[in-house]
Amino acid sequence: MTLVLDSLAVSRGRTAVLHDISLTVSAGEFVCLLGPNGAGKTTVLDTVAGLLRPRGGTLTWEGADLGRTPTHRLISLGVSYAMEGRRLFKRLSVADNLMLGAPPRMGRAAAAAELDRMHELFPPLAGRPGEPAGALSGGQQQMLVIAQALMCRPRLLLLDEPSAGLAPRLVEEVFDGLRRLRGEGGPAVLLVEQDTADALALCDRGYVVDDGRVAFGGACSDLAEDPRVQAVYLGGAAAVPEGDAT
Repeated sequence: MTLVLDSLAVSRGRTAVLHDISLTVSAGEFVCLLGPNGAGKTTVLDTVAGLLRPRGGTLTWEGADLGRTPTHRLISLGVSYAMEGRRLFKRLSVADNLMLGAPPRMGRAAAAAELDRMHELFPPLAGRPGEPAGALSGGQQQMLVIAQALMCRPRLLLLDEPSAGLAPRLVEEVFDGLRRLRGEGGPAVLLVEQDTADALALCDRGYVVDDGRVAFGGACSDLAEDPRVQAVYLGGAAAVPEGDAT
């Protein structure tokens, strides 16, 4: 089971965003995309998810041509997308939001088992099944977004900026859940993340994307020691103070 992007080129409207992207994600592997804002990282995820169509190159998952696959077929192919922005039904309960992530073919017993699993991955959700999603903190809402995407038991999870807008303490809670997911041998994960240190500590491999191209990549342990990564992405950018974001 491998995701393969080979010389992928993608535009948003008339603007070329990705020019020549090649990368792979293998079964069970955590891979991160790093780089400046506007580099094209989210465009990679949107294209894998079928929200954008390639204008060049190839995009395959388990041998299927995702460049020609309708978005609604992704779940049947084992692909799930936790998008940035905490896109939840804020008036619905935590449990109802989670159940929206369960495919229709999943029976009650299997869905209940997945709910229990999500509570183990993200303990702050366990005691709040009946509360509206909008009543959760920002960190808990982000956990809910990820858990909802995991309810369909994907083999590939696309995860966009899980730390966006969160205070450092809450980022750590979200990444705790992702570490538990990795520890249980869950799906392959393609992660876009601005918190470079946490992304490199979590993932197996990474790619640095700049101006719509892969600038370089490698094992995360090597990238963490790379002077280019240290100078640009581990240079002590100001963190969000606790209390400034939820």
